Amino acid sequence: MKVIDIINGRKPSLSFEVFPPKTSDNFESVMNAAIKIAKLEPSFMSVTYGAGGGTSEYTTDIAEAIANTGVTPIAHLSCISSTKEQIHNLLSTLKARKIENILALRGDIPKEGLPEKMEYHYASELASEIREFGGFCIGGACYPENHPESRNSTEDIDNLKKKIECGCEFLTTQMFFDNNILYNFMYRLYRTGVNVPVVAGIMPVTNAIQIKRICSISGNTLPQRFLRLVDRYGDKPEAMKQAGIAYATEQIIDLFANGVNAVHVYSMNKPDVAAAIRNNLSEILK
Repeated sequence: MKVIDIINGRKPSLSFEVFPPKTSDNFESVMNAAIKIAKLEPSFMSVTYGAGGGTSEYTTDIAEAIANTGVTPIAHLSCISSTKEQIHNLLSTLKARKIENILALRGDIPKEGLPEKMEYHYASELASEIREFGGFCIGGACYPENHPESRNSTEDIDNLKKKIECGCEFLTTQMFFDNNILYNFMYRLYRTGVNVPVVAGIMPVTNAIQIKRICSISGNTLPQRFLRLVDRYGDKPEAMKQAGIAYATEQIIDLFANGVNAVHVYSMNKPDVAAAIRNNLSEILK
């Protein structure tokens, strides 16, 4: 099934993300976690893609396994270090395995730096390539607080428009912790004529390591209500986990109540966290 048809449906959409292991040693545990999350019957599941394509085979294997459970998968695909030949080979593999949804990304710059000759510079170029290849529903990423490399919100939205012109049918946001940031972002999109569906990305923060990582690399605005929660429970693992799930659940309920009908949860390969959020929303999702 195409993701665009799922998120345009009448029912609220709740989906989850999983990420492949960096090495084969952890493949089985990640696959088991993905299957457990799939058993929660999410609207769809996304599978991420390592920088430089290092986990591309794992991405495809996990996405295919998810599809075999009856849940629609969407495979991430990044292009920053890829050649056109590599991308075409991956698209052929995905099509052969009947995976028909792709999130088109530029991808993070690898630690070893960029190759001397780059065939892709932007996600819009990848989206155009996928559209030309044919047969896929294409999504793109967006940043409610602006892409870190954009000079301002106008430039950021212009780049999103280009992605859409090149084939992206919907956008999935990076995580945010203040729903008003998303509402303001969506209003700016509306004012500038961007009318593709937006899937809201929510991350349940369940431990202190996540908090430190968010603060160091994401640039997210952290509201006082969230900071007080972290200050109170950050050094108590079980309490922080419970509080983080509750905070994410409240965000999702507010989003649904305000007409944002599609939410994607960055569940960090944790079936118990995904299950807790799914259970908290059991009646709302009916």
